[in-house]
Amino acid sequence: MIKIATAECFTHGEIGRELHALAQNYDGNFGCKYIENPKEYGDFDYNELSVTCSLFIPTIEAVQKILNVSNPPKPDTLIKGIKVYDEKGDKEVSKIMADAVKKMSGCDIAIGTTAGVGRGAISIITDDYEITTLTDIYADLNELNSEDLFKRSQAGIKKTLEIILLFLNNNFDKIESLENVEIIKK
Repeated sequence: MIKIATAECFTHGEIGRELHALAQNYDGNFGCKYIENPKEYGDFDYNELSVTCSLFIPTIEAVQKILNVSNPPKPDTLIKGIKVYDEKGDKEVSKIMADAVKKMSGCDIAIGTTAGVGRGAISIITDDYEITTLTDIYADLNELNSEDLFKRSQAGIKKTLEIILLFLNNNFDKIESLENVEIIKK
């Protein structure tokens, strides 16, 4: 059994919900919204997945108190406690969030997402790999443009799910062909 945990910000827990629906083989209204045909990614048996937890972590306080990160990078700004970083900061914090949820849950695959100003960062961490990427949709949380923020969120959910399914099917060539993806083998 492969256990997955998420600490999500701009993707609002949807990655964890989608992976849970896939792992449980739910269909209809409770089924997958974003993954139409998981078998197109390979022959991995998705019944071997389990979502340990999926956390929505938009605030710096939640990073500190729920994820037990004692000294996260100081956000560029706060909006009602919500952390706002630039892309470089988002990449760093998404890794911190993924590491933290991995440690606290004991999962095999951890996902962290966060987005302030820029394209939004996603980190996927296992014992052997660290994959970090950005969406291709720019948005600025300070502007509160709901349509741009929604598009960035959707792009982040879809890209993360694609990378996870490719990863589970050992298709690193396809992951590497995606835009703005960095893979580090530990």
